[in-house]
Amino acid sequence: MRGIGLVRNLFLATHPGPSLAVTAVTIVLAVTAGLPLDRLVLVALAMLANQFSIGLSNDWRDSARDTRAARGDKPLVTGLLSPTLVRNVAFVCVVISLGLSAWLGPWVLLAQVAGIASGWIYNLGAKATVFSFVPYVVGFGILPVIVSLSSGTPVLAAPWVIAVAAVLGVAAHFANALPDIEHDRSEGILGLPQRLGARASGVITYIVLLFGATIAFFGPGGAISVAQWIGLGVNVLIAVVGVWLVVRWSPNQPPTRLAFQLIMVAALANVVMIAVAGTKILA
Repeated sequence: MRGIGLVRNLFLATHPGPSLAVTAVTIVLAVTAGLPLDRLVLVALAMLANQFSIGLSNDWRDSARDTRAARGDKPLVTGLLSPTLVRNVAFVCVVISLGLSAWLGPWVLLAQVAGIASGWIYNLGAKATVFSFVPYVVGFGILPVIVSLSSGTPVLAAPWVIAVAAVLGVAAHFANALPDIEHDRSEGILGLPQRLGARASGVITYIVLLFGATIAFFGPGGAISVAQWIGLGVNVLIAVVGVWLVVRWSPNQPPTRLAFQLIMVAALANVVMIAVAGTKILA
């Protein structure tokens, strides 16, 4: 039972929600690109290990700050895990991710190094700078490249897909920062969202998601599908409603559950618009 509890707590420290979401997007891209099943499984596992390493390193680096904030949802704060163990497992996940990527090819390995490095650089200090969004741009933007290079005959992802992924990274950064902006400021974490404030960050999140949908709408070229029209329409509606909700926030009011639900729907619509493009996601 102790072993099961340890695994469970380590899983909680990986930031499982974002880790599984990014892995799911990877699988969607791999299916859309027509990857063989064996390569699809390998790239999905490599991305999962990538995300686990970033999530674990985040909890390891932020353990002192999370303790001051009395984060009872963090196993490191409650003493169920040690910082040394979390750090070591994070490194093991890096090795697993890079090993699986090397099996897929040297170009995949290089792309995966860039993806993992961007997340670790964010956790190691970039999150507290005005350039805090850059690791998200790189980490998300490289994702379709990792997938496209994992095919039997490596090809690059289409520029428009890379652009949509990078834009989704910016949106993810601002959305992820929204709940903790004031606490982060008190801790001296002054990334771009913290400098701009919750209201501006909320507006930027919705506008950026709409921008991503616009790229996904026009990027593939050719005939516009019904799914593309629906995806763009959903994002326009969400942007209008979302910005209206943000403008109505009081200065000290935390983001509402509805605000985050709308962000998730808009992001999902972006992913669907990529998926229906089929092999147009390849250069």
